[in-house]
Amino acid sequence: MASFVVNGTTVLVDVDPDTPLLWVLRDHLHLPGTRFGCGAALCGCCTVHVDGEARRSCLLPVGDIEGRSVTTIEGLGTDGLHPLQSAWLEVDVAQCGYCQSGQIMQAAALLKAIPQPTDQDIDDAMTGNLCRCGTYQRVRQAIKLAAFGSIDGVPR
Repeated sequence: MASFVVNGTTVLVDVDPDTPLLWVLRDHLHLPGTRFGCGAALCGCCTVHVDGEARRSCLLPVGDIEGRSVTTIEGLGTDGLHPLQSAWLEVDVAQCGYCQSGQIMQAAALLKAIPQPTDQDIDDAMTGNLCRCGTYQRVRQAIKLAAFGSIDGVPR
């Protein structure tokens, strides 16, 4: 049994402690927004926040998060959409959309740490979040829109 908080709600799951958090979220807690990509923590599709830090859930054993707090894409916005989710829609970032929940979760961790990131800050933080459709420019624009209110990084 593992007990932890997911999106503000304490959960108790009866799984082997070595079960990856990704599969607990998807299969046991029915939160499908966190996606399986590579299974090796290399692509970022499975990114969630654990105690506010971006983590890859595909290799994170649920036993390691006992008593901790997990935020998934479903719990990112507390009252409606998170500013990044709104920016993603406004910029029309998604093409196929498969990797986007991981991209948004990584970007949210960036903006929490650096509220007004430079291009280099964005590049450094988002390295390792892969997009097969190549939407990297739109990802950067959406992060800037959420951070500055404009896609060029100049505050409105």
